[in-house]
Amino acid sequence: MQRYFILKDDAWSETVVTIYGEDVHHISRVMRGEVGDRIICNHRNGRAAICEISEISNDKVRANIVDWQDQDVELPIEVTIVQGLPKGDKMDFILQKGTELGADSFIPYKAERSIVVWDEKKMKKKLQRFGKIVKEASEQSHRNKIPTIHDLVSIKQLIEVSDQFDVKIFAYEEEAKTTSYQSFAEVLKEMNSGMQLLICIGPEGGFSEKEAELLKENDFKPVRFGPRILRTETAALYALSSISYHFEELRWNECKQ
Repeated sequence: MQRYFILKDDAWSETVVTIYGEDVHHISRVMRGEVGDRIICNHRNGRAAICEISEISNDKVRANIVDWQDQDVELPIEVTIVQGLPKGDKMDFILQKGTELGADSFIPYKAERSIVVWDEKKMKKKLQRFGKIVKEASEQSHRNKIPTIHDLVSIKQLIEVSDQFDVKIFAYEEEAKTTSYQSFAEVLKEMNSGMQLLICIGPEGGFSEKEAELLKENDFKPVRFGPRILRTETAALYALSSISYHFEELRWNECKQ
């Protein structure tokens, strides 16, 4: 069944969901939906309901709530990806795949070595497109929620917002070159369900020495993601995949035995 996030509270009643906007076009034109078809509708609180379409018009779709689902597919820890601005459309790819892999939120970061420059007008347009990307990726991957995309931050702003996280790390390529290093696995072993993890990833040129020192001074741990140097668009996906394996697959198998 196709999934849709219906985020306005007034779209929900005890028995009916009313869908507006682009999702109406998707249901009626793209999916060729008909009265009697079933879809999954997600509330902003994370709960999802199986609904049966009762009305389709040009501007809205109404669906009766048939059954509430209890399945939760979110990662056991809340992961925020701080992504140094990359070139081209790499950010689109990171947001789409990062959403599929369970990221809770994303923070674009203007790093020293970021070549891309966003002015206020460009940032507004980017964030609108990014919001659409994570919504569609959340629906495709059957997430319970849509990740939050924050405004672009500087190093100073990043350090300020980092206080709310239980664990703060940054992927530092110098760690991959040494024999004495902090592994990502060691960081994950120290975490428990419900904790918040902030992962910082540099742009194509990585973090500068100045940035690395500032992050270390503010309790960010430098870690390596394996012995190889990863591209900036690969690093977040490596981290999220590792987290999923550690907290969902590995622990589930251990409990099974």
